[in-house]
Amino acid sequence: MVALRGDLGAGKTTFAKGVARGLGVDDEVTSPTFTVVSEYSGRLRLHHIDAYRLSGGEDFASVGGEELFADPDGLCLVEWSERIAEALPPDAVSVELTVRPDGSRDLRLQGAALEELLR
Repeated sequence: MVALRGDLGAGKTTFAKGVARGLGVDDEVTSPTFTVVSEYSGRLRLHHIDAYRLSGGEDFASVGGEELFADPDGLCLVEWSERIAEALPPDAVSVELTVRPDGSRDLRLQGAALEELLR
């Protein structure tokens, strides 16, 4: 599970497109802002979730979020993950995108699973 955070226009959907391409997804990946969840088929099922319009963990559960997180053959990528922070699993990988004054981007990755890979 990947929790994406960043300001509007920071590149969250662009990051999601790169993950999808890496998974072999052939479909065009767009922001699921109005649908909340878009699913794509690749080497893994990609559940692309936009939590911007959700009001918290209970709202996320009402759209089937817990089932998406439990998919053993899928990867959940959650844009605006801070909106549902209480619903995120403890092993979530956190990706934070920030825009510098010159327009370039910084990417910060955190998570126990990543730290384990680096050991």
